[in-house]
Amino acid sequence: MKRLLRRVLLTRFLFIRHTAVAVAGMLAAGFLPAVAAGQNGPVRIDSVLLKVIEETEVAAGKEGVIARIHVHEGAAVDEGDPLAQLDDDESRLAAEKARIEVEIATRRAGNDINVRFARKSLAVAQAELRRARESAERYAASVSKSELDRLQLVAERAELEVEQADHEASIAALTVKIKQNELQRATEEVDERRITAPAAGVVVSVARSAGEWVKPGDPVVRLVRIDRLRAEGFLDASYATQDLTGTPVRLLVEQGDRRIERPGTVVFLSPEIDPVNGQVRVWAEIDNAALDLRAGMRGALEFEPSDREVKQPPQK
Repeated sequence: MKRLLRRVLLTRFLFIRHTAVAVAGMLAAGFLPAVAAGQNGPVRIDSVLLKVIEETEVAAGKEGVIARIHVHEGAAVDEGDPLAQLDDDESRLAAEKARIEVEIATRRAGNDINVRFARKSLAVAQAELRRARESAERYAASVSKSELDRLQLVAERAELEVEQADHEASIAALTVKIKQNELQRATEEVDERRITAPAAGVVVSVARSAGEWVKPGDPVVRLVRIDRLRAEGFLDASYATQDLTGTPVRLLVEQGDRRIERPGTVVFLSPEIDPVNGQVRVWAEIDNAALDLRAGMRGALEFEPSDREVKQPPQK
């Protein structure tokens, strides 16, 4: 009987010890449900992992030789900062030629001498025709019919010359637009040979060197955005309501004697519930403008439930 009692006690002891070890492991890995600090306190996810939200392989947009690399591994860059430069001598010459052609076309379009001369010629021809007709009406033999026909032809030709001058002026204006489009495209060709940062981040690798030939799509620099990070953890399904997305959260990270707190927002709540532990995966975006948080750190998340009615995790 005593031996049986000892065996039962030993079995219970081993079960309790194994359960404690398993709980400790799940807690460290962030697999335990969030617990409330009190009946009306914030919900807390005890273990979340910080991850990178965005990383970009910045590629060459044009074919050519890399003239310069402007950055190195570990360099912090802002959006639009230069990363590398392809050789652009030919494209610059093309852009300068297009700029000169725009200037020439603009001056031609702005020159209205032909239009003014044609209108003046029309006015003179019409005046001569009018005087000839008046003279013929007063003195029947003063102007011959053939002379009137000739003056009529001169006046009509002057009218056509005015129309022609107006037409050429409109063509000149359209030519200016064409040349401006060519200049814009030539300028874009120059800009496309500058490889710039699409967003703020840190350079983690440089895949090419000056003097190498690249094709469109060849990776040159890899950037990682660190001003915002993702805190990922697991939450008990009883807290996973539809209105949780967009909820403000607070990240807490312990670094030795230093405690870091950062605001954030829930951006993703998994629609799937783990059938084993009854938890859902949750992501929150964390502001890291101070750049003192790094991917790979662990911390805790706290947030206020929307209805302030905190349910306790189900008893198991």
